[in-house]
Amino acid sequence: MNKYDLITIVGPTASGKTTLACHLAYTLNTEVISGDSRQVYKSMDIGTGKDLDDYIVEGKQIPYHLIDIREAGEKYNIFEYQHDFHKAYTSLKAENKLPILCGGSGLYVESVLKGYSLVNVPENKELRQKYEKYSLQELTEILSSYRSLHNTTDVDTAQRAIRAIEIEEYKKSNPLDQNEFPPLNSLTIGVDIERELRRNKISKRLKARLQEGMIEEIQSILDKGVQAEDLIYYGLEYKYVTLYLLKQLSFEEMFSQLEIAIHQFAKRQMTWFRGMEKRGIHIHWIDATLPTEKKIENILTLIK
Repeated sequence: MNKYDLITIVGPTASGKTTLACHLAYTLNTEVISGDSRQVYKSMDIGTGKDLDDYIVEGKQIPYHLIDIREAGEKYNIFEYQHDFHKAYTSLKAENKLPILCGGSGLYVESVLKGYSLVNVPENKELRQKYEKYSLQELTEILSSYRSLHNTTDVDTAQRAIRAIEIEEYKKSNPLDQNEFPPLNSLTIGVDIERELRRNKISKRLKARLQEGMIEEIQSILDKGVQAEDLIYYGLEYKYVTLYLLKQLSFEEMFSQLEIAIHQFAKRQMTWFRGMEKRGIHIHWIDATLPTEKKIENILTLIK
C-alpha cells in the first residue's frame, strides 16, 4: 500500500464518485479530502451537492476535510486550496492513513497531484475599476490575449474574467517561484459514466435538488447579507437560481438554462480529465454502472 501517496477519485458531476470514495474510505479505514472548489463554503449544501449522507457508511461517519471551511460569499482560490490540502494530507499521513482525494474540480486536483507552483495574487483595485464596465465578451477577448482559454469557467461571469485577467497581469511582473509542494504519486481512479446516462442523472438530480429546497437555501444565503453578485460568481446553480430570485429569469428559463449549463460543465470536466492523462497522470477508468462492491474490489487489486 505504501507505493502510493494517496488514492484520487475523479469523475464528472453525477457519476457517483463521492459514494465510491466514502465506501473505499470505510474499507481502508481512512478519510476523504474533498477536491471540489465550491464545497468549501458553509450553507452552500444542496447547490454544491455535498451529499453529506454519503459520508455515513454502515452506520459509521467517514471523516472528511476541506468541506465547510469558508463562509458563503468569500472568495477561495487554488493557492489556498493547495495549502489547505497539504495540511489535511500531512495530518493523515502522520496517522499512517492512505488519504483519498475525491472531487470534480480538475484544476484543484491536478494542482496537488502535479505540485503546481502557485502564487497568491492580491486584489488589484485599479485594474478592477478599469474593467468593471466591460462586457463579458470584451473581457473574454482581453483574457484570450494573455493565454489560450482551456478553462472556460474563467469566463463564466464578468467577475471571474476580471479575476483571471488580474492573475495574468500579476504573473507578467511576478515570476513564479520554485514549487512549494512536491508532486504526489497517486493511484488515480476515474468514474466513467456513459454520456446519455450522465445527462439523465444530471436532469433527475437537478429536479430533486429543487424539490429538496435549493431555491430556499440560496434565498436564505441572500437573506444573511451575501451579495447577489458574489453568489453569481460561483456559477451554475448559484448563478441561475440567484438570477431567478432577482426576477431576471422565469422559473422555466432558470431550469432550462441551468440544466444546459450543468451538462456543459460535465463535458468540460471530462475534457479536463482527458487532458490530465495527456499531461502524465494515469487514470484507471471504472464503469460507473458497476456495483460499489465490485468497484472497490477492482481498486483493491490495483493497490496491491
